[in-house]
Amino acid sequence: MAAFYADECFHLSVVEALRRHGHDVLTAFDAGQANQSIRDEAVMALATQLGRVVLTLDRRQFIALHGRNPEHMGIVVCTEDMDAERQAAAIDAAVGTAPSLAGVLIRVNRPG
Repeated sequence: MAAFYADECFHLSVVEALRRHGHDVLTAFDAGQANQSIRDEAVMALATQLGRVVLTLDRRQFIALHGRNPEHMGIVVCTEDMDAERQAAAIDAAVGTAPSLAGVLIRVNRPG
Protein backbone atom coordinates (compact mmCIF):
# COMPACT_ATOMS: atom_id res chain seq x y z
CA MET A 1 0.00 0.00 0.00
CA ALA A 2 1.10 3.54 -0.68
CA ALA A 3 1.74 6.44 1.69
CA PHE A 4 0.04 9.49 0.20
CA TYR A 5 -0.01 13.22 0.90
CA ALA A 6 -3.33 14.67 -0.32
CA ASP A 7 -3.05 18.36 -1.10
CA GLU A 8 -5.76 20.70 0.11
CA CYS A 9 -7.84 20.51 -3.09
CA PHE A 10 -8.16 16.72 -2.91
CA HIS A 11 -11.59 15.47 -1.84
CA LEU A 12 -11.88 14.03 1.66
CA SER A 13 -14.38 11.42 0.45
CA VAL A 14 -11.70 9.96 -1.84
CA VAL A 15 -9.15 10.11 0.98
CA GLU A 16 -11.50 8.13 3.19
CA ALA A 17 -12.13 5.59 0.43
CA LEU A 18 -8.38 5.17 -0.11
CA ARG A 19 -7.96 4.55 3.60
CA ARG A 20 -10.58 1.81 3.36
CA HIS A 21 -8.45 0.29 0.57
CA GLY A 22 -5.58 0.14 3.08
CA HIS A 23 -3.57 3.20 2.01
CA ASP A 24 -1.94 5.58 4.46
CA VAL A 25 -3.22 9.04 3.49
CA LEU A 26 -2.09 12.22 5.22
CA THR A 27 -4.11 15.29 4.23
CA ALA A 28 -2.90 18.88 4.11
CA PHE A 29 -5.37 19.54 6.92
CA ASP A 30 -3.91 16.69 9.03
CA ALA A 31 -0.43 18.13 8.45
CA GLY A 32 -1.46 21.66 9.49
CA GLN A 33 -0.95 22.93 5.93
CA ALA A 34 -4.54 23.72 4.88
CA ASN A 35 -5.88 27.18 4.00
CA GLN A 36 -2.42 28.72 3.80
CA SER A 37 -2.02 29.11 0.02
CA ILE A 38 1.12 27.00 0.11
CA ARG A 39 2.90 26.88 -3.23
CA ASP A 40 2.94 23.60 -5.15
CA GLU A 41 6.73 23.40 -4.86
CA ALA A 42 6.43 23.50 -1.06
CA VAL A 43 3.71 20.83 -1.15
CA MET A 44 6.03 18.62 -3.19
CA ALA A 45 8.99 19.32 -0.89
CA LEU A 46 6.97 18.41 2.20
CA ALA A 47 5.60 15.22 0.64
CA THR A 48 9.11 14.21 -0.43
CA GLN A 49 10.50 14.96 3.03
CA LEU A 50 7.75 12.81 4.55
CA GLY A 51 8.33 10.01 2.02
CA ARG A 52 4.82 10.36 0.57
CA VAL A 53 3.28 10.37 -2.89
CA VAL A 54 1.36 13.56 -3.74
CA LEU A 55 -2.35 13.19 -4.56
CA THR A 56 -3.78 16.18 -6.40
CA LEU A 57 -6.42 17.50 -8.75
CA ASP A 58 -4.02 20.30 -9.81
CA ARG A 59 -2.99 18.41 -12.91
CA ARG A 60 -1.26 21.07 -14.98
CA GLN A 61 0.75 22.48 -12.10
CA PHE A 62 2.04 19.14 -10.87
CA ILE A 63 2.71 17.75 -14.33
CA ALA A 64 4.84 20.84 -14.97
CA LEU A 65 6.50 20.49 -11.57
CA HIS A 66 7.33 16.86 -12.33
CA GLY A 67 8.92 17.96 -15.60
CA ARG A 68 11.10 20.50 -13.80
CA ASN A 69 12.00 18.25 -10.86
CA PRO A 70 11.53 14.49 -11.18
CA GLU A 71 13.23 13.90 -7.81
CA HIS A 72 10.20 13.14 -5.65
CA MET A 73 8.37 10.21 -4.07
CA GLY A 74 5.69 10.16 -6.77
CA ILE A 75 2.75 12.19 -8.01
CA VAL A 76 -0.77 11.02 -8.76
CA VAL A 77 -2.76 13.61 -10.72
CA CYS A 78 -6.48 13.00 -11.06
CA THR A 79 -9.42 14.41 -12.90
CA GLU A 80 -12.31 15.18 -10.60
CA ASP A 81 -14.72 12.29 -10.16
CA MET A 82 -17.78 12.68 -7.94
CA ASP A 83 -17.82 8.91 -7.35
CA ALA A 84 -15.28 8.66 -4.53
CA GLU A 85 -15.22 4.87 -4.44
CA ARG A 86 -14.61 4.64 -8.19
CA GLN A 87 -11.81 7.20 -8.02
CA ALA A 88 -10.18 5.48 -5.04
CA ALA A 89 -10.36 2.12 -6.82
CA ALA A 90 -8.77 3.67 -9.93
CA ILE A 91 -5.95 5.19 -7.87
CA ASP A 92 -5.44 1.91 -6.01
CA ALA A 93 -5.22 0.00 -9.31
CA ALA A 94 -2.84 2.55 -10.85
CA VAL A 95 -0.36 2.59 -7.99
CA GLY A 96 -0.62 -1.16 -7.50
CA THR A 97 0.96 -1.79 -10.91
CA ALA A 98 4.04 0.38 -10.29
CA PRO A 99 7.07 -1.39 -8.78
CA SER A 100 8.18 1.95 -7.26
CA LEU A 101 6.47 5.33 -7.26
CA ALA A 102 9.63 7.39 -6.68
CA GLY A 103 10.04 9.84 -9.55
CA VAL A 104 6.87 8.56 -11.24
CA LEU A 105 3.92 10.63 -12.48
CA ILE A 106 0.64 8.69 -12.66
CA ARG A 107 -2.47 10.09 -14.32
CA VAL A 108 -5.86 8.84 -13.16
CA ASN A 109 -8.73 9.99 -15.34
CA ARG A 110 -12.40 9.51 -14.56
CA PRO A 111 -14.08 7.18 -17.03
CA GLY A 112 -16.08 8.51 -19.95
